[in-house]
Amino acid sequence: QLQLVESGGGSVQPGGSLRLSCLVSGSTLDDYSIGWFRQAPGKEREGVLCTSGRDSVTRYAHSVKDRFFVSIDKTKNTVYLEMGSLKPEDTGVYYCAASGTRYWCSTSVSAGYNYWGQGTQVTVSS
Repeated sequence: QLQLVESGGGSVQPGGSLRLSCLVSGSTLDDYSIGWFRQAPGKEREGVLCTSGRDSVTRYAHSVKDRFFVSIDKTKNTVYLEMGSLKPEDTGVYYCAASGTRYWCSTSVSAGYNYWGQGTQVTVSS
């Protein structure tokens, strides 16, 4: 059974940075694509970025392009979400999720993400 655990959330001032971690257990990262999603209070969950297990194809939501990046440590089976130039509208619960597509990925919530972590809170406020 695939399990995902997020960590690294917290409070930060606008313009600051955070790094979130998604530890994956039960399989290697090569067999799945990993997506990062977020949900603000009263809003629907939205995709932030995704990266495929093979070939490391990465896609970004327009709202985070050039501010958020993904990095992977396969020795630790961990996917990182590097967030910079944070804005108050980046506030929300951040989730990582896994889909069984190895060579492509999608930031759509409905794109076959069958495994989800419990989420970690990110608050951007002055």
